[in-house]
Amino acid sequence: MKDQDGSTGTSLQRGFAIIRALAASSGDGAKLTHIAQATGLAQPTAHRILRALAGEGVVEQDERSKAYRLSVEFFALAARAGQRGNLRDICRPILLRLSAALGDTMFLLVRSGYDAMCLDRSEGPFPIRSFTGDVGGRVALGVGQGALVILAFLPEAEREEIIRFNLPRLLDLGLYDEVYLRTEIKRSLDLGYAASHGVGLLPGMAGIAVPVLDRQGRAVAALSVATLAERLNADRLPTVVQILKKEAASVGAQLNPFDPVLRRPAQILGGLPVEPPK
Repeated sequence: MKDQDGSTGTSLQRGFAIIRALAASSGDGAKLTHIAQATGLAQPTAHRILRALAGEGVVEQDERSKAYRLSVEFFALAARAGQRGNLRDICRPILLRLSAALGDTMFLLVRSGYDAMCLDRSEGPFPIRSFTGDVGGRVALGVGQGALVILAFLPEAEREEIIRFNLPRLLDLGLYDEVYLRTEIKRSLDLGYAASHGVGLLPGMAGIAVPVLDRQGRAVAALSVATLAERLNADRLPTVVQILKKEAASVGAQLNPFDPVLRRPAQILGGLPVEPPK
């Protein structure tokens, strides 16, 4: 099918091509000439489709710059369409299944500013200690395997800002220095997971955490197992890592980028029952 000006494709296909071009543009939007060039459409065709999209409220034009951008209504529609269940709902059966299969305590941690927060946990049969404690507990990003793996898999500029902010906090608590923290971050990036084993701040405890990555490869959460050090020997560790990575990949594929849990975990927890301390 050809339009009157010779451009090919259906109107629906051309409309989505324009939406994708606007999504890829900067926050200031894109001019008509750029949109036409990015989509391969003639300017009259691009202009006609933009006017139709604006009429439906999914595209808007800045009166001063004349640039087009996706509207708030477009993102609201995407948010409603993407509500298949929030992160906690997706992960709850996974935590239960893993704690039963592995016989250890499972944690779901999420990024909350410069901290990691425990959004959910499922108890194993062995008594353990953890940095975040119960649901709602916080720890600085970089402390403990879950918070460390989230920090490691953030974009470099964002990671550096968090290290700069959190280092004084860690030093004030008598925890890690910068060399140790950066060494552990590199190790986590190389391995694809973070691990601790029976030494340091929680002697006798061991744990593994893997990142939950969004579609851009950015860490938004972590699945973490905590157990006794003797239960996480060299023979068992690769198996646990493989299981956690598989589950984290399945969670990442289901993430809704508009999930409020990923942006305001503390507010979400305010409406959830918090388990009493064990």
